[in-house]
Amino acid sequence: MKINIPENLKSELPQNSWGKILGATPVAMTVVATLLAGLASSEMTRAQYDRSLAAQLQSKAGDQWSFFQAKKLRGALQHTTLDLMSGAVSVRPLDSKALGAALAGTPAAAELGSQAGQQTLEILAGGGMPTAGPAPQADPAVKEALSALEVQRPEAEIALILARISPARLEEGLRGAQARSLAFDAVAKPVSRMMDLIEKDLAGSGSGAEIRRDFVAARLEANARRYDIEASLNQAVASYYELQVRKENLSAERHHRRSQKFFYGMLGAQMGVIISTLAMAARNRSLLWSLAAAAGSAAIIFALYVYLWV
Repeated sequence: MKINIPENLKSELPQNSWGKILGATPVAMTVVATLLAGLASSEMTRAQYDRSLAAQLQSKAGDQWSFFQAKKLRGALQHTTLDLMSGAVSVRPLDSKALGAALAGTPAAAELGSQAGQQTLEILAGGGMPTAGPAPQADPAVKEALSALEVQRPEAEIALILARISPARLEEGLRGAQARSLAFDAVAKPVSRMMDLIEKDLAGSGSGAEIRRDFVAARLEANARRYDIEASLNQAVASYYELQVRKENLSAERHHRRSQKFFYGMLGAQMGVIISTLAMAARNRSLLWSLAAAAGSAAIIFALYVYLWV
């Protein structure tokens, strides 16, 4: 950048490189102040964006916690109903052969031989629920953060752990948790549909009360286990969202601190402009430069007053 020094100042400035630097000081400080002001504004904008993103993620986490609570309540209701039923009447393990005989000639009987039918009979007999596949291998730091969140360790400790985790790793873990939840829904739906069909056909087949009672008890127990699994999967998704919320809030705080420091730097540069302008104004008795310097000084004093006392 070429600096043109007024002719009336050249005689008062040293005729060397140092003199040129002194003459260009106001212009250079103005450029620096403008740059720092832009950086401060940019950092504040990024802080506001991270806060907004954290609020959106917190809303998604709240949805998952609501699903978790609903599934837990449904599972508890199934357990309670089964306990009341067991206390009122004699409940026996479901006999698959007796169930098949009771369903003879119904649409449900035709589907008992399918994969979904066999899996449903196994679950009703007390077997394992369908799985969503093995859990993805999470990063050790992410596991540590999830454990810290679960046991409600202090926020400062969780922040130290999150500082070692990139947002991309958290996003990868979240997608894995969501994929497992969707996968379990996909494998559980055929079983649930099959149970609905069996219940409907048992009610219309005129079968004995005992086999219907045994089926209802077996279904209550199976539904309780399914809701427990779904609740744990929703909890995993919600926990990842919670970590992302904390990560974004930490990023927002960092950008906010950087914005403040850039702002202080801008004030220092403005002070340099004012001092150099006052010096030139005093040498040349320039009224306009004096007024400009006075206005800048008043602005800085006012800003300090607002920052310290208002």
